[in-house]
Amino acid sequence: MTDSTTTITVGDAFPAVSIEPITRATLALFAGASGDHNPIHLDSDVAHAAGLDDVFAQGMLSMAYLGRALTEWVPQSAIREFSSRFTAITPVHAQPTVSGTVIEIADVDGARRLRIALSVMLQDGTQSLAGEALVDI
Repeated sequence: MTDSTTTITVGDAFPAVSIEPITRATLALFAGASGDHNPIHLDSDVAHAAGLDDVFAQGMLSMAYLGRALTEWVPQSAIREFSSRFTAITPVHAQPTVSGTVIEIADVDGARRLRIALSVMLQDGTQSLAGEALVDI
């Protein structure tokens, strides 16, 4: 968050966060951490049988990256709502970039509240996740 929250305006963006390329190890580690052991995320043969080129990231992994970027900008205690929808798969070896833009500012119960549009974009221009957050500043 900026030093002076009074300077935040609609259209301001928090610094984009580039994520390391998604590796098979990343998928396996996230499967262990999340309990999502769906073989389509881990086994190339299963992915090929489903008509895919290869395995792809768990959707919640992208949401975790989005949450991490958001909490690097505002304290977790300031988050009032955080939602997302998955718009495309994130293939193995993709390199996501997470970003957010202020789309609304309001005064709610004595607090200044920002509505932030959130996005996870892949290097080929595909948006894999779209979301929103409400944060108090």
